[in-house]
Amino acid sequence: MLRTLLPVAIALSCLACLACGGSPSRVLVLGLDGMDPEVVDLLIPEGELPHFAELRRNGAAGSLRSQRPLLSPILWTTIATGREPVDHGIGHFVASDSRGREIPASSRLRRVEALWNIASRNERPVATVGWWATWPPEPIEGTMISDHVAYHFLFGGGFAGGRRSNPGLPQESARDKTWPPDAADRMAPFLRRPGDLGLEDLAPFVDVSAEDLAASFDFSNDLAHFRWALATAQSYRDIGLDLWRRERPALAMIYIEGVDSTSHLFGHLFRAEGLAGELAEQQAKYGRAVEGMYRFADELVGEYLAAMDEDTTLVVLSDHGFELGTLHDDPSKTRDLRRVSERFHRLEGILYLYGHRVVPGSRFDGASILDIAPTVLALLDLPAAEKMPGRVLSEGLAELQVKSRIATWEPAEGRRQDDSPDTETSRVQQAQREHLANLGYLAGASPAAEEIHDTAVSERNLAAIDFRAGRYREAANRYARLVAEEPDNAALRASFAGALGSLGRHEEALRELDRALELEPLNVEAYHNRAVLFELREEVDAAIADYRTALRYDPQYEPSAEALLRLTGRRDPRPAAEPAVARLIEGASEAARRGDYPAALHLLATAEGQAPNEVLIYQYRSNVAYLMGDRAGAIAALERALELEPDNALFKSNLERLTDE
Repeated sequence: MLRTLLPVAIALSCLACLACGGSPSRVLVLGLDGMDPEVVDLLIPEGELPHFAELRRNGAAGSLRSQRPLLSPILWTTIATGREPVDHGIGHFVASDSRGREIPASSRLRRVEALWNIASRNERPVATVGWWATWPPEPIEGTMISDHVAYHFLFGGGFAGGRRSNPGLPQESARDKTWPPDAADRMAPFLRRPGDLGLEDLAPFVDVSAEDLAASFDFSNDLAHFRWALATAQSYRDIGLDLWRRERPALAMIYIEGVDSTSHLFGHLFRAEGLAGELAEQQAKYGRAVEGMYRFADELVGEYLAAMDEDTTLVVLSDHGFELGTLHDDPSKTRDLRRVSERFHRLEGILYLYGHRVVPGSRFDGASILDIAPTVLALLDLPAAEKMPGRVLSEGLAELQVKSRIATWEPAEGRRQDDSPDTETSRVQQAQREHLANLGYLAGASPAAEEIHDTAVSERNLAAIDFRAGRYREAANRYARLVAEEPDNAALRASFAGALGSLGRHEEALRELDRALELEPLNVEAYHNRAVLFELREEVDAAIADYRTALRYDPQYEPSAEALLRLTGRRDPRPAAEPAVARLIEGASEAARRGDYPAALHLLATAEGQAPNEVLIYQYRSNVAYLMGDRAGAIAALERALELEPDNALFKSNLERLTDE
């Protein structure tokens, strides 16, 4: 009997706690994906972001520390729940459902309650718009416009065409994307499709012609993809404003992806100097796009500032930053230099609080994405749960009575899990995949495309989070299950070995690494992990050899570079070239990154005359020839490189790929 009565007693004590306290704020959360604090700092003094300047002047400001992996569905779910990914269960953009099918991250995969559930349960009406992993929409007190709406409107009509007076979807096809279902009817007037954006709409962002707009919609088309991002941002902005004004929720959470997508597409062009060739052509069309989207975000903030009342606390944040104006070190890896996945994400995002209870001019130091949910709950006069590891950001707030934490916000019966999509949803999920694949997050844009085990990545990410937190046994158990499911996955075996090694199970770890390298001779993580184990066994020469091999195959792999510097005093895995030759090679690399391929080839030819046996000359020449469309030249350069380094698996792999084309 005691076990039955105890949860009831806990629930009653929680209700008693919720009854005390002062008048809560209305809380308005604007999530701006990928907005970078350094870029904001750059643009504010230039007068480009007047509303962000106001937030900084009369609000509380600081950077917001994120968590790796820097992937949106994980981070925005962490922000909305205040829980670690290993608790909330969202570990990637996609996962496997109960029947083994690949599905995008959804609300059905989330294991814990989000802010909208908690607020609704406590009679705080809610409005959420576009937030990651909110499809299918959950019954809440208020309105939920799920993240599937942005993809769903692609199927409501043709891509090309003029602006419509009511560009929404047919009522019957949108109703399962919102809560309540009839919210689909109310949002229809605010929806804009990509094809609704003409030259005048795009002028603040890009320099394109009417002919450029004539292509049919495809996420692989940069301009079409950008039009989708802008149309979605405008739609979600306007829907959120309407809900805030008309329904007056206690909590509104509006998500805007535009800055992140635009940064992936065109971030390499941001204020980049000296571009040539195809990069210069890209910059002429799209060089203003990122700044334009930052200005759009600033104008959006201004519209919401104007819609606030005296009881509103505004929270503006991003899940991570974005390194802009940086070109890829090896252009042959990303032919158009755009689809860079999370490689250029920064760990720090933006954070601003403004309005009711906010101390003007205050600063946040060390704020984390885990702190957002406890802070929002405190502003709503609700307690955080004990399992939320974050804190209330009280240093930027005045007259805030933080309630004692309760045990949990999760219902006693647990959250319902149901992942069976209908036909219409499958079309939306495919569109979502195409969007993510064309930003570099997924291996292929269709189920038939070449995959890299996307469905296993969610669990692998959760295992990696366990590993970074020092939970080595939990990480090893997760990896063991994954390896059992995919025994020929070299990447999983390398990660499994890392967890085993951290548990002191060195012999088992070495066996896993040897098997990983049999399966995939280019597995950089496997070489690095094996080198770490060799160091632990005091086999320093073997460790140095493996660190060097890892860097030969990925010169940007920082863990091996740091280890090699520590052991040898040099980060470069190859013997040092003559200084004059090294300068020529580096100059050629820089010219290639800028798109000046003739200059790169000239510098490499000069270097070859001085050092005909320097292997990097031929590796770089192959890359440049490939970028210029000279397949025969690329093959010849690789063949020469292999004469100099016959054991180089990277050269062998690239040559095999070129000869098979």
